[in-house]
Amino acid sequence: MVSLNDYLFSGDTVLKILHQYSADLKKSAIDTHNSVDLAHSNFLIQITELLEHNDFLTSQSQRIKDFYKYMTQEYPFLAFTFKGRIKSLIRAEEKFNGYILDYIYGYYKEHGEFPSEAKIKSNLICFRDLIAYRIVISLPECHVTEIEKKSDTEQRYLYEIANTLPAFLEERGFTAELSGFGEDQYSGLLKEAVRPYYRDYVTYPRSSGYQSLHISFYDNLARCYTELQLRTKDMDDFAEIGDANHFGYERSQEESRAKRDIIPEGECICFDEAYERLTKLQKLELADINVNMFKALNNQLINDGCGLFRGRQILPFEHLSRFQNDLID
Repeated sequence: MVSLNDYLFSGDTVLKILHQYSADLKKSAIDTHNSVDLAHSNFLIQITELLEHNDFLTSQSQRIKDFYKYMTQEYPFLAFTFKGRIKSLIRAEEKFNGYILDYIYGYYKEHGEFPSEAKIKSNLICFRDLIAYRIVISLPECHVTEIEKKSDTEQRYLYEIANTLPAFLEERGFTAELSGFGEDQYSGLLKEAVRPYYRDYVTYPRSSGYQSLHISFYDNLARCYTELQLRTKDMDDFAEIGDANHFGYERSQEESRAKRDIIPEGECICFDEAYERLTKLQKLELADINVNMFKALNNQLINDGCGLFRGRQILPFEHLSRFQNDLID
């Protein structure tokens, strides 16, 4: 069985690894008549195309930047950052195999049998966040009044921004995608017109405590999907360097092992291969990897210049709050 781990110790660039891994996976899929692996190979080609032919990001980033400019005018008292990235190769590979496990496991529990390869493949056409942008806001202490807590004020502004975002981007060539989130899982601060497009993890956090607003768009000019996440700085810190990050890693390992316990080895080849690939990545010692433009002393101290583990940055903008002495003066 071909896996990404086989290519992470050769000193090659991420692009060369992608070319080799996708080509070998395609050959293996053809030889074994495995259509899921063929879909997997095509998914890797998508990532390769993003990295090799990314001129469209100039146009897309500029239109996202238009919203940044809008916010600087409408919210001069807020500090905020706009960050964009192409999903890292390791995270994309983990997520792809995780989708396979989740779908097969859920189908088996519901129907008592395993889904066909055709059904598994149809479930894999669900990636909307290979390209993603994050908006993180913060209200400086000098603008906080005693009437309302800082976190409550920031959340109010977060939802206000979320209410404006879909129409703003649709005027610039984006189409908001329905989220499929439950109709009753939204804050009353989200306008009814935009609720179908958001996943509201702020009012309804994940089990890890993770909070964020997520919305996906299809970019009609660039012809690709992109995701936007909206958070306060406290939410972002919790997700990136806090308990949610560690909790999510540990929980994903536990969930994978639990699914393996329910589906014995040898019962479903697609499940077996996805489980093995995912487990190998979860056990990966980043310090042992030899990929050009990547260096890790351990799993915490990482310098990723190629988007292997942390994703390739494509849009950094930072706005510092203006008039910070207004309330003091």
